[in-house]
Amino acid sequence: MWTVLWFRPATMSTLLFPLLLLLSTLCRLGQSMSREEKLKLRNQVVEMFDHAYSNYMDHAYPADELMPLTCRGRVRGLEPSRGDVDDALGMFSLTLIDTLDTLVLLNKTTEFEAAVRRVLKDVRLDNDIVVSVFETNIRVLGGLLGGHSMAVMLKDAGHYMQWYQDELLHMAKDLGLRLLPAFNTSSGLPYPRVNLKHGVRGPESRTGTETDTCTACAGTIILEFAALSRFTGDPVFEVQARRALNFLWEKRQRNSNLVGTTINIHSGEWVRRDSGVGAGIDSYYEYLLKAYILLGDDLFLQRFNIHYASIMKYISQPPLLLDVHIHKPLLPARTWMDSLLAFFPGLQVLKGDIRPAIETHEMLYQVTKKHNFLPEAFTTDFRVHWAQHPLRPEFAESTYFLYKATKDPYYLEVGRTVLDNLNRFARVPCGFAAMKDVRTGSHEDRMDSFFLAEMFKYLFLLFAEEEELPFNVEDYIFTTEAHLLPLSLSTAPRAPSPPANTTSEEELDDSNFDWTCPNTRLLFPDPAFPRNLRDPIRSAVDKSCPRPAIHREPGMGRPPLRAQDFMANNPDHLELLRRMGVSLIHLKDGRVQLVQHATQAVSAVAAEDGMRFMQEMMELSSQQQKEQLPPRAVQIVSHPFFGRVVLTAGPAQFGTDLSKSITGVRGFVTVAEPYSGCVELSNAAFVQGRIALLQRGQCMFAEKARHIMKAGAIGGIVIDDNEGSSSDTAPLFQMAGDGRNTDDVTLPLLFLFYKEGNILLEALKEYREVEVLLSDKARDRASIFKGKPLPGILLESSGDVQENDQTSPASSATLDRSHVSTVELDESAPELAPDNEEVTPEEDVGPAFKRNPEPEEEPAVEKDSSSKSVEAMMADWQEDLEAFQQMEDEL
Repeated sequence: MWTVLWFRPATMSTLLFPLLLLLSTLCRLGQSMSREEKLKLRNQVVEMFDHAYSNYMDHAYPADELMPLTCRGRVRGLEPSRGDVDDALGMFSLTLIDTLDTLVLLNKTTEFEAAVRRVLKDVRLDNDIVVSVFETNIRVLGGLLGGHSMAVMLKDAGHYMQWYQDELLHMAKDLGLRLLPAFNTSSGLPYPRVNLKHGVRGPESRTGTETDTCTACAGTIILEFAALSRFTGDPVFEVQARRALNFLWEKRQRNSNLVGTTINIHSGEWVRRDSGVGAGIDSYYEYLLKAYILLGDDLFLQRFNIHYASIMKYISQPPLLLDVHIHKPLLPARTWMDSLLAFFPGLQVLKGDIRPAIETHEMLYQVTKKHNFLPEAFTTDFRVHWAQHPLRPEFAESTYFLYKATKDPYYLEVGRTVLDNLNRFARVPCGFAAMKDVRTGSHEDRMDSFFLAEMFKYLFLLFAEEEELPFNVEDYIFTTEAHLLPLSLSTAPRAPSPPANTTSEEELDDSNFDWTCPNTRLLFPDPAFPRNLRDPIRSAVDKSCPRPAIHREPGMGRPPLRAQDFMANNPDHLELLRRMGVSLIHLKDGRVQLVQHATQAVSAVAAEDGMRFMQEMMELSSQQQKEQLPPRAVQIVSHPFFGRVVLTAGPAQFGTDLSKSITGVRGFVTVAEPYSGCVELSNAAFVQGRIALLQRGQCMFAEKARHIMKAGAIGGIVIDDNEGSSSDTAPLFQMAGDGRNTDDVTLPLLFLFYKEGNILLEALKEYREVEVLLSDKARDRASIFKGKPLPGILLESSGDVQENDQTSPASSATLDRSHVSTVELDESAPELAPDNEEVTPEEDVGPAFKRNPEPEEEPAVEKDSSSKSVEAMMADWQEDLEAFQQMEDEL
């Protein structure tokens, strides 16, 4: 037990918010970072923010978000749908609203005043559009309230915003009223979506038929809604938010005191019963503790402490945080973690439980150093599970809170690493681009609003001295979107508690509750204590902990069908799968997925057999890991791209192994004639010494490779003929051989989906001479242009690329309530090896999920941007060219 100092306020009306007094100073370890170095890093944060913000305002405003690769705004309905991710976009200049209080914190008061005037002049909230209640609440309502808090603070200081008359607060109330119809359910849990103009369930609303929502989606409302009520004096918002929280509390599993991930908003039944602290649940726990800090209601702290005890008992396996089943909390629900749990060490700091915070944060830091960024999901042996990274701020958030609690300069160095990686790998001419694949360094045309709202706040606070801040941040609480709400709201009139079946006080034992935070000076009398916690974890990640073996229950026998024996064209095998509840889903691009639904099995025993079959598929995938090559990169290095555009490519199981090449293969591209490459090329003289572009189809991949080799090509790129396919939505594609020896193929052959291939083809049309680099990952621009002229602006942002761990993630067959393995089975084209009836599980790349994803559904097939007219494509490329030319003119 730690030595702590406790006190409890005499009355809630005089609560002094002791939880925020955690930030005491510890003895520093090692050499402290100099004040000059911290100032340099702080200024670097400001410069990076300026780069992101100015590019949004110049190229995207009034659109909701910036598309940094194409230097234009993302307007919902004009760009291809990304599914649930687009529910955050409401045609309300999302990024500007989300950034308002960041401007003030970074001492950009003049820009803040101008931004507020823009919001009041340009933003409409009555758009006929369906948006996420959760995202709109935390980003837009929270942004308006944070902006209002800053405007009032500046006005009271007497220098700025003297004209301000609560206009942002009026907009916030208007938006709150537009969100309220979503709470019109028998349970009080909100619908996940609402139409800003027509509400829910009306004939014109196009929403209201949903039955499920995630726990965090319903439980991350109280801070914004309670603040809105107390700012305006209208209790309706706080009442509705409390009602939703009360219902979630009532539906917790009473034995484990855990909540599931997805719940039916009408019946209260748990739809997904896995429980963790990451996606789908995370900010529910965060808001229970922060609601106590902001509002001073003991009930929130009581509930948080009960949940927290269960989290530490069942989910926490230091330094890991692994999901479990709420009814069987000793049974793990999955063997991988998602990046959203990176917020949890910061929450543990607010709780005062710093030891596990240090341990988990160190594990996350080592994973970050291993892959440059936290992958969207990673396995228990710290390999990539889902390779995307949309520039999430949660790790930076926890780094800031740990530094505030310990004053250990180690966390300043962690922050420096975050800054360096953002500049080296994510920075592009028009902002910062999300990582499509942390292993290859390929980009996604995406810069979410939370990058400006959160990342730069926490990094600035990490390096800034207290006297450099325009106000005392201890007077505010950070929402989950890092918006600033004043703690003075606790003394404002509170809403009456809703008449709900809340747990009686008698069920809650006060003696078990921590009513204040510990005195950190007494926690770590040994200044080496944090380091002693970190060292073993660093060693464990470096050695990569072995993957836990799958143990079979005794006496259950083996399944009637072994995974390694399965053939997709065998009717007997298909019948056995059907009996086990396993079905084949044929995807549009020719592959299939295996999905197991236990309820569709002919018996309980058959369902168990199906589970074991799917587990064997995972094991088979792990055993075949050497054959499952990681993705490759096609990097356009010629003018005007200069290495900025990186396309994710699939590898071939034959030919040159690019992972063993230090320099990769570099050359100009040309289209093979015939395009299929299935016969000797008629333009062999032109192909010689170049990289040939080929179309998928009509013959084997190895045959195409042999034909371009004969023509003298130095490499080949096969472009998918399936219109609309994209690496955004499709798993990694690997090109198989032709069933015979392919040692004669000695050049590299890569595969691009239609969307990425079309980018390359359009560039070739526009510029005629296009040079690319084929490699195992994106190369640093300084190394690409070694010995050649390099524009100064690119040279300044270049650096030596750190070596990524290029291990390929093991496949997982678990998604939601089903067990899924994606197989390489192309029925429409003959490129696959003759034994293509054998199922080869592909890696589970997973979708880039939302901050808190809605219940998982089959993704809607949208028409890709590549289906646009040639004229539209050329117009887009002209915009890109003008942006690059503008960049060069400024040199």
